[in-house]
Amino acid sequence: MNQERIVNRFLNYVKINSETKNEKEFALYLQNELEEMGFTTEFDEAGDAFGGNCGNLVAKLKGSLNKETMFFSAHMDTVTPGNDIKPIIKDGVIYSDGTTILGGDDKAGIAAIVEGIQMILEENIPHGDIELLFSVAEEGGLKGSGNLNMDLVSAKEGFILDSSKLPGEIITNGPAQAKLQIKVHGKAAHAGVCPENGISAIQVLSRAVDRMDLLRIDDETTANIGIVSGGTATNIVMPEIDVTAEVRSLDNTKLRKQMDHMIECLEIAAKEFHTTVDIKEDILYGSFNVSDDANVVKKAKKAFEAIGINATTTFTGGGSDANILNGRGLEIINLGIGEKQAHTLKEHYYIKDLLTMVSFVKTLIKQH
Repeated sequence: MNQERIVNRFLNYVKINSETKNEKEFALYLQNELEEMGFTTEFDEAGDAFGGNCGNLVAKLKGSLNKETMFFSAHMDTVTPGNDIKPIIKDGVIYSDGTTILGGDDKAGIAAIVEGIQMILEENIPHGDIELLFSVAEEGGLKGSGNLNMDLVSAKEGFILDSSKLPGEIITNGPAQAKLQIKVHGKAAHAGVCPENGISAIQVLSRAVDRMDLLRIDDETTANIGIVSGGTATNIVMPEIDVTAEVRSLDNTKLRKQMDHMIECLEIAAKEFHTTVDIKEDILYGSFNVSDDANVVKKAKKAFEAIGINATTTFTGGGSDANILNGRGLEIINLGIGEKQAHTLKEHYYIKDLLTMVSFVKTLIKQH
């Protein structure tokens, strides 16, 4: 294993700007790398659906063995601030300079996949067909995978490398997520002269929220009101207020129940104040649940065992492309790669975890 090359690959990746909807430069860089390795590549038109500057990158490598296609995926986009990243290595850990994120989410996953395959090719290890999906706009609501041209994918199962959990932790359950866009209508009035003639939208909202079950609902369900915006001046009774809330659950029935509860609280409060509320609900993606007995799980555990890791299955409270791809007919698990404090200026990544995931990818392909 060439540690210097592996680390340099990752450093090169994070230095290329690829914030959500602006992945093209990085995508073209990857396309060139993969074609030099012998892959055929193709972009779909997913970016057109949400204003991105490129689509998902799908790459295929023909194998010498008649085996089921081995599928790997990771996302190319990063959150902000993700431009002009300056990585720093200190005591075996890679950081940014503190002015940006690092971008290990998910360029560490991409680096592990590409490097693991590079080693397979250099060592002339026989393998079956390999298929890669490097998606766009994952951080923007899984829009890349949500608009993926499925005609480009032939695999039936596969592996996503995109979790902050440790190497060896296998994500087999992920929650559905829904958003509620809420507008509470009040009635404007002069707050000093005749406030009794108005209806305070924030008062309506407050009464509704006071009755809501929020945050941790149970072991499988969470709910949060994250954005509230309204008002124009202190001397005007607030005429309307806009709210964005979310609900997540590993159980789709519980998701619906929590949404209905929040909507009911809003509608009852609005009725009490003799006003109305507009609510738009958006199911972003469904939950997924892959059995511990699934072949894709067994393959991952076997590969981890071969490199000295006792792998375990677990669940996550966050969404990933695994939600979308499982919902679109594939059997997909997400793998912990050890990202630390992703989406923050303190994001960092241990080189040892990167090396572990490279070894895992190589071993998985070799065993398969």
